[in-house]
Amino acid sequence: MRVGIFLLAAQFPGQSDGEVLSATVEAAVAAEQAGFDDVWFAEHHFMSYGICPSAATLAAYVLGRTNRIAVGTAVSVLSTAHPVALAEQAALLDQVSAGRFRLGVGRGGPWVDLEVFGMGLARYESGFTESLDLLLAGLSRSRLSATGPTFTFREVPMVPRPRTRPYPPVVVACTSADTAALAAERGLPMLLGLHLDDEGRRRMVDAYTATAGNAHQEHVAAVMAYLADTRAEAQGLLRAELPRWLRPGLAGYVPVDDRPHTPRDPDAYAELLCRIHPIGTAEHCLDTPPRSNAPASAT
Repeated sequence: MRVGIFLLAAQFPGQSDGEVLSATVEAAVAAEQAGFDDVWFAEHHFMSYGICPSAATLAAYVLGRTNRIAVGTAVSVLSTAHPVALAEQAALLDQVSAGRFRLGVGRGGPWVDLEVFGMGLARYESGFTESLDLLLAGLSRSRLSATGPTFTFREVPMVPRPRTRPYPPVVVACTSADTAALAAERGLPMLLGLHLDDEGRRRMVDAYTATAGNAHQEHVAAVMAYLADTRAEAQGLLRAELPRWLRPGLAGYVPVDDRPHTPRDPDAYAELLCRIHPIGTAEHCLDTPPRSNAPASAT
């Protein structure tokens, strides 16, 4: 099992952008000094839930500030990125970091980002498989062309080539059985989010295994952990503080069209996170590890 940290660059009320981003970078550097295996950065646009709009850019900076730890994106959103450009960035970071870069990708959501970046709703609704396949082709082939419904271009050389063959580690954020099956078909591990409890992770692993069979993969699961002298103290603090971030942060999820959208209730979500994750004393957290087949990255 590898153990890492997952950093959202979450902005609480009253914090400046500089304070949040500096703290995020310093937490990544401290993680390496403390012996963690990995650090992962989230990507969000136009919201205080997370103020890192380019996980790959922040990963590049932290790769330059560190020497040993693996640094990844969790995730780079394929619905608002060109997969060939992302393949170029991943190959570049894989080369200059001597193989320490990890690329997590996800479908994203039907958010206003699609309008701002000119991608359109179809990139979210039907374009993820094409984008994922083009990304993998760009990482694994020396020359690349495309004739798909979204991407069509003449053959070009892919430079630089990645150091890691056939390509740098790629993980896929999975929130549905269909996406788990797609990851399994491509031989890619899953990245599972904070909202899943043990049973939810188990269902996703079962959906993956139904397609992959006995093929072994080391999946990645995000787990929130917080320690205090008593469980009541740990959970009480998070129940009070998490909604301060979640309330304005979750409000940033704005649909690109007129579909109805009801944001998560911040207090209920904080309660859920406290219930399904190891929040409490050190002894309590050790007694309640995640019980799926996925290695954990703790926030």
